[in-house]
Amino acid sequence: MFEIIPQTNINFTGRRKLAFGLSGLFLLLGLAAFVAIMVGKANMGLDFSGGTMIQGNFEKPVTVAKVREALSATGHGDAEIQELVGHIKPNSYSIRVKGTVSELGKVDSLLTGALAQAFPDNPFHLDSSHEVGPAIGKLLRKQASLAVLYSMIGILIYIWLRFDFRVGVTATIGTFHDVLAVLGVIFVLQKEITLLIVTALLTVAGYSLSDKVVVFDRVRENLKLYRKKGEFETLLNTSINEVLSRTFITSTGVLITLVVLYIFGSSVIRDFALAMFLGVLVGTYSSIFLSSGIMLEWENRSPKRFK
Repeated sequence: MFEIIPQTNINFTGRRKLAFGLSGLFLLLGLAAFVAIMVGKANMGLDFSGGTMIQGNFEKPVTVAKVREALSATGHGDAEIQELVGHIKPNSYSIRVKGTVSELGKVDSLLTGALAQAFPDNPFHLDSSHEVGPAIGKLLRKQASLAVLYSMIGILIYIWLRFDFRVGVTATIGTFHDVLAVLGVIFVLQKEITLLIVTALLTVAGYSLSDKVVVFDRVRENLKLYRKKGEFETLLNTSINEVLSRTFITSTGVLITLVVLYIFGSSVIRDFALAMFLGVLVGTYSSIFLSSGIMLEWENRSPKRFK
């Protein structure tokens, strides 16, 4: 096959201390973001903070930009507006806005009034109105956190059975690092934390694990060739270099797709694409530098041949 990257001989494990320092910063940032989310101090979306969702249809076609412009007059220009393509009623839209407890029950009439004023010749017919209170938002925050935790436990068990316990712990640490790193950057950028972001984090965990399994598989194959004591570092570097071209091609292909999705996708999907983009970058970095460094340090401190 055509090789984007020729065979290399890079000492990746020699840079593990630098990688540990960088990853430590990512972890601290991610943990700070997690604490802020759990206490409700982050930029939480409607699902987590409470708000109103209305759904209805116009008699004539109208663009999302025009709808957003009309809602800006009420101070809800940042509302999540989604055209329901393929809906049983044409020109249907879903509008989601955040609001406090005192505002719940009033927002739907406020929004419909603004749309009626902006489009006098194109009436908006309200089909449904749904309110999410802060108690439900708190429950969803808890459930989202448990979803991420259960995925980490599942990854540990799977890799433990697939390889061995040490590799399982290493993969879990690396995947947990990737999820927290993305969460931390999203928090710093003040992006809204929604269920779609949680979906992106779980997808990042899956991608990160898949990327690491490729390296672990090559390590297992090369163990048959490196049997002398003290050659484990050579084994790790050789394994990573051998799969580097594959890792680069896979990551680049996914990144190109996500860039296109971010540029041409709707505002609803852009935060998901951004989170995934960051996840692929961090996941590739941790597969090459972080996971190999952890495996080497573990072997050096407690020598025991990996299965």
